Amino acid sequence: MSYKRIITHNDFDGVTSAAICSQALGVNYLIFTGPRAILDNKLSITQQDVVCDLPCPMEVGLWFDHHEGNLEELVTRQIDTENIPGNFETRDSCASVVYEYFSSDHDFPEHFEELVRETDIIDSFNYGSIDEWRQETPAHIIDATIRIQEESAERKWQYLRQLVAHMKKFPLENIAKMPSVKKRYYQYRQEEDRMLELLKDDITFLPQDHSHDLIIIDLTRHNHRPRIVKNLAYLFHPEAKAVIEVKNVFEHQTKTNDLVFAMSLSLHYNQQLHAKHIGNIMRDLNIGGGHAGAGAGIVSCETKEDMLKTKKTILEEIYERFQNQT
Repeated sequence: MSYKRIITHNDFDGVTSAAICSQALGVNYLIFTGPRAILDNKLSITQQDVVCDLPCPMEVGLWFDHHEGNLEELVTRQIDTENIPGNFETRDSCASVVYEYFSSDHDFPEHFEELVRETDIIDSFNYGSIDEWRQETPAHIIDATIRIQEESAERKWQYLRQLVAHMKKFPLENIAKMPSVKKRYYQYRQEEDRMLELLKDDITFLPQDHSHDLIIIDLTRHNHRPRIVKNLAYLFHPEAKAVIEVKNVFEHQTKTNDLVFAMSLSLHYNQQLHAKHIGNIMRDLNIGGGHAGAGAGIVSCETKEDMLKTKKTILEEIYERFQNQT
């Protein structure tokens, strides 16, 4: 089979997965997107396409993924994953799934092992402490450059394509020292300062949450798409067990009444023995999915009044289920 395009997630894991696929298959036509574009069939995907770190489309040449929710969605559609070319494993990153698939018959550059190892840590948020997460390592610097706000989508995609080309040739340490990367990292640090100011106003807790177990970042007051890194909230409340970000869906820069709920466990709590499973909470509410440490869901709302009521109800139900997972 001859493949023409690699369609991948627009984050660090997606970029790494694309670099491995591109190296193995010799495909350099890259498209970066998010899960919703696949779920809403906004892209025409054929058997000549390779899809990484995204939900499985109706037709595909090769599919690589590691998200439990995407696998469950296939089961719901009564699709046998054994018949889908590619590979699915519940690993820390999609990059590790891709790397394992191709490693048996491809000689990758030596630096690919470090690249996959760092991607595992970043995508699973597997850090021992806030300080470890905040260290300015080459991988962290590059990840930050991916997350900055762009003037245009095309400018973002151009940068991600350049990163894929660099990852195929150079170790992360070399890439992090490149002038274009250093410039974008400085831009991210400026954005992060603004995020921290925004978080001071948008962090809240439910009245019944006396122990401040669940940080709520409520971004629904904003008429323009706000950008934050929700884990920054732990700098204000390191005692919390989890954080949930609730925000409106924006369509073509226009705010809608639909809501997104994105939740993850804290670093210190994830290191302990616990029975929490964020993905199960999202599935129980029938709004989305995820894995034990993180999950997300989308809820449609007809009016602003419906949105406000739904937001309150869903947050209370998430909190109740979270507390009952013992």
